[in-house]
Order: sequence, then C-alpha cells, then structure tokens
Amino acid sequence: MSYGPLKSINILSLRSIKTKLGSGKGRKMIDEREEKIDEDTISEDKNSTELVEEQEEQEEQEEQEKQEEELSYEDLKEENKILSDKMMRALAETENIRKKFFKEKKDAETYGGTKLARDLLSVLDNLERALESIDGSLREKNPAFVEGIELTKRELLNTFSNHEINEVKPEIGEKFDPKIHQAMFEAPAKNIEKGMIFQVMTNGFTIGDRLLRAAQVGISSKAIVEEEENPEKNK
Repeated sequence: MSYGPLKSINILSLRSIKTKLGSGKGRKMIDEREEKIDEDTISEDKNSTELVEEQEEQEEQEEQEKQEEELSYEDLKEENKILSDKMMRALAETENIRKKFFKEKKDAETYGGTKLARDLLSVLDNLERALESIDGSLREKNPAFVEGIELTKRELLNTFSNHEINEVKPEIGEKFDPKIHQAMFEAPAKNIEKGMIFQVMTNGFTIGDRLLRAAQVGISSKAIVEEEENPEKNK
C-alpha cells in the first residue's frame, strides 16, 4: 500500500509550520522529521521500481515459455530432422577420420622400408649371379657352399614376402606391360610376336600395391619364322 499523497501533505504541513516557527529547537525537529519523510519516500519509490522490473521480467519469461509451448508438431519434426542430419554428418566425419588413420598407419608399416628393400635387391641379384656361375664340377666339390648360397637367397625371398614384397617374373611370350616391365632393347625374335617379351634379364618386385623395381626385359620388334631365318636351307 502506497502512502505517497499522505506524505506529500505531511511535508507541506511541516514546511508551513516551519515557516511560522522561524528558528529554534522546534524548527530543528521539523527539519529532522522532513528528512525522515524524504528518505522514506525515496525508499518506497525504489522498491516500487524494482517491483515493476521484476514483474516485467516475469511476464517476459512467461511469454517466452508460452511461445515455446505453442511450437507446432511440424516445427518439432523439422528441428528433429536438422539435429538428426547434424548427428549423421558428425558420425560420418568420425568414421572417415578413423579410416584415414588406419590407412596411413598401414601405409607406414608397408612402405616405411621401401628404401631398404630397394637396396637389398642388389644383394639378391648378386646371389643369383653367383648361383648362375656355378657349374656342375663346383657343385660336386663344394655342395655345402652352394647350398648355403641357395638357403641365403631363399631366406631373403621369404623375408621379402613377409613384408609384402613380391617378385614379378615375366614369361617368354608375355605381353609387355609398361607398368611393371622396363624395355632394355627391342629386336626381332623367333616366333615371338611384336610387342611380346622374348628375353628376361632381371625380375621385378612390387611392395604392397606399388612398383619397387620394374622387370628388365627384351621386346620383340617382329616375329621371325623359320623360312626367314634360313632362306638358303629352303632352296
């Protein structure tokens, strides 16, 4: 309950009495009473303002809650669709990151030793040359030595296989494939069609899905039949 008007009347009355009294103790008491009334008036005005602000905030909150309650089924359905789409995108992105991580990990394990494997190929080539140079007499005189070279070669190939390093062995008459073969020369070949392999110098190797070393081969420029090879014999 507000006493604003009554306080205004009291203030006017006090001021009128204060004018009649002039100065003295009575006027001092009236001044103190007037200050007390002013303080009460200010305090009441402040409380009224705070009350109005609280009421406005409460009304605004109630209005917002009412608007939220008035959301239609279609609005809720659309909002749910948007949230579901965001969730599916986040899951897909997480799955892509996981696949990429495992692919990079596998590639590092498979191809991390590419340089070392390429250097070891020359060791294998030397072992093969050593075995090719061994004749029957040397094999009979030093069978253990020959067997040791063969075992070393076999063990090296097994180690390569364990690290997904596989040998590429071209066959005579096989079609030349520039992806895995390296043409060292081209010449006519007996009964070998043009573009086919007629000689293999070194085998190739792959590591995983990549080429480690191409097989070195000779390619037929044209096929030579027996009549063309021995024209005098047919006369």
